[in-house]
Amino acid sequence: MPGTCEPSHNAAQNALTAFMCIGITISYIPQHWRIISAKSSEGFSPWFLLLGSTSSASGMLNIIVMQWGIIRCCKVLSIGSCIESTAAVFQLVLVWAMFVLILVLYMIYYPPHLKYVELDVDMPNNLPPRHVKTLVKREGWKLSITLSWVVFLHIAFITFITFLLLSTNPTPDAHQRSRQLQLWATFLGVSSALLAALQYAPQIAHTFRIKLVGALSIPMMLLQTPGAILMVLSIALRPGTNWTTWISYAVAGGMQGILLTMCIVFRARQHKHGLDDFGRPLPGPGASTPEGSIPDSPLDTPSPVEAAVGDAVHSDVRSEHGVDVEETGHAGEETPLLGKQGAEGRRDDGVLAWFRRR
Repeated sequence: MPGTCEPSHNAAQNALTAFMCIGITISYIPQHWRIISAKSSEGFSPWFLLLGSTSSASGMLNIIVMQWGIIRCCKVLSIGSCIESTAAVFQLVLVWAMFVLILVLYMIYYPPHLKYVELDVDMPNNLPPRHVKTLVKREGWKLSITLSWVVFLHIAFITFITFLLLSTNPTPDAHQRSRQLQLWATFLGVSSALLAALQYAPQIAHTFRIKLVGALSIPMMLLQTPGAILMVLSIALRPGTNWTTWISYAVAGGMQGILLTMCIVFRARQHKHGLDDFGRPLPGPGASTPEGSIPDSPLDTPSPVEAAVGDAVHSDVRSEHGVDVEETGHAGEETPLLGKQGAEGRRDDGVLAWFRRR
């Protein structure tokens, strides 16, 4: 590769890239730590994590294609020159890795009470309610599992296609890329920008709907929103890149600014009413919440499937204690308080039968 692997030294670019890599790591640490310390990822939209993971993966592979010729020069360059030449690639790989780690922590610390349908069944004879945990996954947990698999399959597929095309065009510098490889690089860049533009829409809608900050990290967004300008600048100044490489980060920075503004407003509102970021009462005096000022979280609203399971579990548990589960209208003076004790035939009409029908 004579004539194409001459090392270039630009102190300003190198300093900016090094600063950005350190800044990226520092900006994501508050979000990672917030999820781990709270032991909860409540407040995140799984669609936000899906779009962010796929967008960052596309952007990462775009710059790998655009600078593949420079990457191959590491065979003949010194370690220092190689690191200096491929710093922009490392920068976007770091962005992808740090964002995907949020998805991993989201799945690990998904709130247990939101994974499966849980019910408090009223018991007869003044007995305390019985807490029943079913094996039926809540809709949100099922969606999160499905979207996690989509993220894995997406990165596997585009990585395979990228290196398949690179293997057919082994020295693709800016003047030697095949038409197929150029189109693929453009597709990765444009799709990354579109995904980034859509990425924050579900999270903004989710945060607006629940009106809670949850596990979202305001310090992370305070660092990343203005940092998006430096991110775009550091990528645009690198050789072999074009607008398809940096446009996604420009779009994401603007959308993140909107989400940051919402989180600041909702956090001030929550603290005004004596609530923490998850909607729980803050400790200490004056932490009472005015009645009706903060609605229940929509995350606790049962879906039609969960409601059906609830009816079945109520039926099964009450049948086990000899209570007639049939609704016969309003109770009158002649209505017995307890049903027939020996109704064995009704015990199969509850949740076990419901599961067998499925």
